[in-house]
Amino acid sequence: MAELKYLVLHCTATTMGREVSSDEIRAWHTNPISLGGRGWKQVGYTDMIHLDGRIERLVDNNEDHNVDPWEITNGAKGHNAESRHVVYVGGCWKGLPYDTRTVSQRLAMELYVKKFHKEHPSVQIVGHNELNGNKDCPSFNVQKWLKEIGINQ
Repeated sequence: MAELKYLVLHCTATTMGREVSSDEIRAWHTNPISLGGRGWKQVGYTDMIHLDGRIERLVDNNEDHNVDPWEITNGAKGHNAESRHVVYVGGCWKGLPYDTRTVSQRLAMELYVKKFHKEHPSVQIVGHNELNGNKDCPSFNVQKWLKEIGINQ
């Protein structure tokens, strides 16, 4: 068990307007490589924000300040034991990284992040690309957005 250090924001890197199901996410992450998956033991995200703003829990979490072994998701290599990961559906337009968050997703993400920050003020909120610099995920500047919504870390 490790102390929670990061809330990592992600995108599914799917085309704008294309909904993604939790079953798809699970298949992408946990199917064997021979079947097109990544072969992981666990899905990469704790929660997913759908196009309509609905938040779906993908991995059980007791909401405390620790990452228990059963809560670990595979969202950012090297940081999973100390992170919680949330993903929004989208992040790609015409094959390129693009902030495709719908109005509903933006509102849901803002409420999610503000609630999380209030409950865990010492946890750093970051984009996936801030932990693994060669990635475009989540297709928007998380630190700039946090300031826009009134969170100064």
